Amino acid sequence: MRRAADTARRDARAAQRDRRLTDGTVAAVANAGFARHFVPRRWGGDEGTFAEVFRAAAGVGEGCASAAWCAVLWAAHGRFAALLPEEGQKEIWGEGPDVRIAAALMPPSGSASRVSRGWLLQGEWDLTSGVDHAQWMLLAAPEADEPGRPVRVFAVPRRRVTVHDTWNATGLRATGSNTVVLDATVVPDSRSVPLAVLLAGDGGGDAPRCHAAPAHLAGGLMFCAPAAGAARRALTVWNRWARTAAPGGVRPLDRASVQERLARSAAEIEAAELMLCTAADRADVGAITEAATAVNRRDATLAVDWLATAVDRLFRTGGAHLRDAEGELHRHWSDVLTVASHGALRLEPAAEAYARSLEAHGGGDA
Repeated sequence: MRRAADTARRDARAAQRDRRLTDGTVAAVANAGFARHFVPRRWGGDEGTFAEVFRAAAGVGEGCASAAWCAVLWAAHGRFAALLPEEGQKEIWGEGPDVRIAAALMPPSGSASRVSRGWLLQGEWDLTSGVDHAQWMLLAAPEADEPGRPVRVFAVPRRRVTVHDTWNATGLRATGSNTVVLDATVVPDSRSVPLAVLLAGDGGGDAPRCHAAPAHLAGGLMFCAPAAGAARRALTVWNRWARTAAPGGVRPLDRASVQERLARSAAEIEAAELMLCTAADRADVGAITEAATAVNRRDATLAVDWLATAVDRLFRTGGAHLRDAEGELHRHWSDVLTVASHGALRLEPAAEAYARSLEAHGGGDA
């Protein structure tokens, strides 16, 4: 894992410039085992824990949040693909578990129509992080001919889609979260599953915990992992600046106002990471309940807000050279704020789910 973090840090400037991860970083992330982390053991995967993948992604995030973002999503999408029918899983992992899967699940797009022994799928999907280095895709589309247009997820080889270079964001620049277009393609039933099944998890009694967990129990904390690592590194970079004497021999850290901002930001970063680690443990070993899921959603949204607040405070406190657009602190600041703006980490729906869980179960947290 350390090699992946070191490689990501070494290549971060090139990745920012090119708006895609370097081949060296992708290889290091692959060797660290992210793609296989949640893959079923029968295909050679690890069926790993959420705590493990959170810590690993946060470590990579110290070097490059874009690399950590792609890494944790490649892991998460393997977890979703494990809910496909057996034949579809074999197509993906029959030759080995280290298969990188990109996805466009929310919001659904395109359309799917029933045909003999499968589905006719076509459309355009935005924000497919990591697609440049993926081998398979998971694409969510509504069923065009069904009342209510229920949504299904389809596994499609990466070579079948056309990628349009549309991602040019300030933060997470190297994720390559581009737009993909799929011309009308027949996808067999073996490579399709209702989106509701992916969100609910495998309810079978013998399913490994990482596949049984519903998406909202662990999804938010995995999204937060790159931001946790980037915030940790931002604090290190800022501390280096604060301890360096300015002209006249006075260090920024000798000022009371700077000391206060350091204390606040350091405490918020540490508290956020502790809360996310607790959420990961809850996802791994706690009872799978509506209340536990709601608490984890709540904690992920609040933790990432603390991380963004802490890093933004450090950024605004730093000197002009520290805030240079080409500097390391600027990269971590923009990455953390971009993660915090993700739709999956919005407080409003998480707060609503938490409040409803309390009403349904009569009070306290999981």
